[in-house]
Amino acid sequence: QVQLVESGGGSVQAGGSLRLSCVTSGGTFSSSAMGWFRQAPGKEREFVARISWSGGSTSYADSVKGRFTISRDNAKNTVYLQVNSLKPEDTAVYYCAAAVSPRGGVRVTDYDYWGQGTQVTVSS
Repeated sequence: QVQLVESGGGSVQAGGSLRLSCVTSGGTFSSSAMGWFRQAPGKEREFVARISWSGGSTSYADSVKGRFTISRDNAKNTVYLQVNSLKPEDTAVYYCAAAVSPRGGVRVTDYDYWGQGTQVTVSS
């Protein structure tokens, strides 16, 4: 059974940084695209970033471009999201997701497995 476990969330002041991690098990991580999504209270889950199976292709939501960086270490079955220059509007639960496909996408429905989420809270 595929499992994804996120960590690294926390409470920071605006302008701060965090490094989110997602460790996977039970699947073929090295051939799966991975994504990060987030969901703020009362809002729909939204795309943040994705990375292809090899790490050679990445994409970002416009709202985080230039501030967030997604990366992966296939030897450790882990995907990371470095979040810098945080803003209060980045406050949300951040979810890691795995796709059976090697490229993934920007929609929730492009992903097959999800973690339980990690809370990021940014104060002004």
